[in-house]
Amino acid sequence: MTTTYHLSSLGCARNQVDSEIMAGSLDAAGLVAAPDAGDADIIIVNTCSFIESAIDESIDAILELAQHKTSGRCRRLIVAGCLPERFREEIAPTLPEVDAFLGTGACAQIVAAALDLPANEQQILLPPPEANPLPQHGARRITPESPSVYLKITEGCNRRCTYCIIPKLKGRLRSRPMDDILSEARQLIAAGYREIVLIGQDTGSYGSDLPAPASLDRLLAEMAPLSGDTWFRFLYGSPDRTTDALLETVAAFDNVCPYFDVPVQHVSGKILKRMGRNGDADGLKQLFDRIRSIVPGAALRTTLMVGFPGETAKDFEQLTAFVNAVGFDHLGVFTYSDAEDLASHHLSGHVSGKTAEKRRDALMALQADISRARNEKYLGQTFPVLIESQADDGLYTGRASFQAPEVDGIVYVEAAHLDIGEFASVTITEASEYDLKGKSP
Repeated sequence: MTTTYHLSSLGCARNQVDSEIMAGSLDAAGLVAAPDAGDADIIIVNTCSFIESAIDESIDAILELAQHKTSGRCRRLIVAGCLPERFREEIAPTLPEVDAFLGTGACAQIVAAALDLPANEQQILLPPPEANPLPQHGARRITPESPSVYLKITEGCNRRCTYCIIPKLKGRLRSRPMDDILSEARQLIAAGYREIVLIGQDTGSYGSDLPAPASLDRLLAEMAPLSGDTWFRFLYGSPDRTTDALLETVAAFDNVCPYFDVPVQHVSGKILKRMGRNGDADGLKQLFDRIRSIVPGAALRTTLMVGFPGETAKDFEQLTAFVNAVGFDHLGVFTYSDAEDLASHHLSGHVSGKTAEKRRDALMALQADISRARNEKYLGQTFPVLIESQADDGLYTGRASFQAPEVDGIVYVEAAHLDIGEFASVTITEASEYDLKGKSP
């Protein structure tokens, strides 16, 4: 009798890739994926625990899926990833419904957890995060269907930001060999993907743990010529790794999206120091000016954190002035999420949640005006849009090179017929804060 499984993936794009690798391993072992959890013999939840809201979402998902053990055919519930890695042995007694917990270093053991571990005995597998092998090409079952796909090039992080749990969850930085990444890129291109998005916890540091000349700029320079009909994009950069060599490489290839996702978190030198980061407002402004100087038409995205311990009204005013001065194309703003296992928890001057939320809302309102003004500059312009779905008869959705998947706006395209995965030539006719609308012949 065929054994079926259902895998629910929570959290970021990097988690999605991990889930696809686990699904590929289960498929290779002869299990069959069940789109509906109610039809699955084995249910797996790949969790996130980065911030409090992600922890709550993970626990809610586990409890909801656990109901299938009594009302469905599920005979084993497995919780994998960051939640068991963060809370380790203390999580097991709180979730007796779960049959096995796999930390981030145990995801390669998913088949054993599904089929071979003793029944009626809760299993906890928590080897070091570094024990999990780096992704290898050919080992994924990619979902959902889309012309865009993520390609993970690093795992882990060597930085020690005081607010961040990632090094504890994922271990030290490990870069995949360049040849292996290029092999996977060729495979994805052959499978018909039209956009490959390079990701990692610290994508910009790719290759720093490998022998020279491995680096993000060298990787892009070798990847871009693989297909002139494919967009290449990278996310999760860092200020100190945004080198002239990287900028010049992006500028040199038409199919490398001139899109820079460089989270800075804050611009107050005092707050950055408390965060365990370097830099200040002047240096960061120079960075974004340099990007626009070397890469004409570059789209800029950053992520900011408000309400960090010690942030004063003056610090927030400096942050607001910086956002105004740079004029980001895209901006994400988060409130500080406190937890006892973070170094930042022990800092003085904690900011109330109400104040942090007020500051976040103010920044996002400011960014809405900036984004609208930047989008209005596209009115009347014509450029390629990657078509991702059909919204209605004669109406499609897609993205331009200055829009990353999932986190930015989209382009609505009016056309008689377009193919999913096609690069359509679109003339922009309408602009809002985040989305655009246009027509394709």
